[in-house]
Amino acid sequence: MIIRPITTAEKAEEVVQLEVATWEMDPVSAVPSHLLLAVAKNGGLLLGAYEDERLIGFTFGWLGTTEAAEARPAAGWLKLCSHMTGVLSEYRDQGVGYRLKLAQREWAIQRGLDLVTWTFDPLESRNANLNVRRLGVTCRTYLRNLYGAMQDAVNAGIESDRFHVNWRITSERVRQRVDPPGAPALTAPTPQAPTRASAGAQLLNPATMGSDGLPRPAERPAEPASPRLLVEIPADVQALRRSDMGLAAAWRLHTRALFEPAFAAGYQVAEFIYEPDPSFPRSFYLLERADED
Repeated sequence: MIIRPITTAEKAEEVVQLEVATWEMDPVSAVPSHLLLAVAKNGGLLLGAYEDERLIGFTFGWLGTTEAAEARPAAGWLKLCSHMTGVLSEYRDQGVGYRLKLAQREWAIQRGLDLVTWTFDPLESRNANLNVRRLGVTCRTYLRNLYGAMQDAVNAGIESDRFHVNWRITSERVRQRVDPPGAPALTAPTPQAPTRASAGAQLLNPATMGSDGLPRPAERPAEPASPRLLVEIPADVQALRRSDMGLAAAWRLHTRALFEPAFAAGYQVAEFIYEPDPSFPRSFYLLERADED
């Protein structure tokens, strides 16, 4: 697999087709090729991952400006706004998305940037594992129904709440995860996976398994009483959506009611924990008191 910039109309149209395939969306909802190219040719980022000249993944973003609270001295007000990173379904969980994000980081560092931001659905365990555990993003911003009603197969049916994450690409936290000593470029090993026990945190909302084999949110979440908190989410929200859309929507409202007050009280997402128990796989966010930056 190689990663390279996309600079032609023909290659940009391949990105559009990959968008449609990845999110199972109507082509009219995809970012059009002319916009992809306009951004790429005017200081933005459009990288493709290729295997034997077949496009299997991409990442797309542009230069943006930060809010005052996000600004860091190295790059002033500028940041990279990462809008989309997609990988064909048959290539997921093979490190393609990870390598695209590392290539994105290298691109940003070469341009003097030290902050990359993006949004993702907080109920998506796969994305949380990549973004929080492997890449080292943090989050203390929850955005309700950011994109309104979405019609693609991945998002339709529940409100489009999102985490807005900060990736401090030159920070010690991120370097420890993606640039460990002696690791070859783009293939850095993942840090040892944390566990609930090692986190030493208060679990606010322990899920239960229903008789139908679907996880149900806690009826009475605990009040935060610790500097470290755990918030549970479904281990596979897409499988849950296919089985019971109403229950998936209930998880959205349930976790929204936990994240919003926690962020307002000064907590931030610091880690992601996954327990791959075959009978009851479970996923958790670890929240800690946010550092000032």
